[in-house]
Amino acid sequence: MSKVRVLVGTRKGAFILTADGKRQNWEVSGPHFAGWELYHLKGSPVDPNRIYASQTSGWFGQVIQRSDDGGKTWHQPGTPPGEAAAPGAPPKAESNKFVYDASAAPLTTHQWYDGTQHPWEFKRVWHLEPSLTDPNTVYAGVEDAALFRSTDGGQNWHELPGLRGHGTGPEWQPGAGGMCLHTVILDPSNPDRIYIAISAAGAFRHRRRRQELEADQQGTLFEIHSRPDR
Repeated sequence: MSKVRVLVGTRKGAFILTADGKRQNWEVSGPHFAGWELYHLKGSPVDPNRIYASQTSGWFGQVIQRSDDGGKTWHQPGTPPGEAAAPGAPPKAESNKFVYDASAAPLTTHQWYDGTQHPWEFKRVWHLEPSLTDPNTVYAGVEDAALFRSTDGGQNWHELPGLRGHGTGPEWQPGAGGMCLHTVILDPSNPDRIYIAISAAGAFRHRRRRQELEADQQGTLFEIHSRPDR
């Protein structure tokens, strides 16, 4: 009988729930990272034991965590082998550095809550989306809205600047929870296509061969979509 696994991120840590196919009895593992906010956890479809987690704190900032054994143990990608991060110590791994690529897409401004222009500022990772074919490749949707990618298991991150450089960027405005890229969907039928959604800018699709992101004006993917009549 197949097994079911649910990865849960909360404001008080992460939990891993498992059950058999009947889903009558559940085992709960956690809390992992007790006391920390976990914005997202996602397992690799290629290697289910590989789990990526976005851990954040108003004091220490953004921390990327990775497990290679289904959540039994965790580490920050890039931390020297065998060296554990000291409890309560700030993160030091390269995996926590998210830098906008200003050389490819100049850092301009976006709208603020009051309609004035505001500089782009990285705050946290809202969404982690592992590749459908490679356990070491993972995408990150961040606040302020941008799309990043790692090809070395989450150790180093590089922005895909075509999204932030989209012509509508200066018109984007944060929703109540911030200007977050909260959804990333990889098209299983087309490896060159990525769908993303931003609060509160709309939905976009990425065609990597064309190296651009274009607004999805049809509204066929998300309810919160860009439409000319709104």
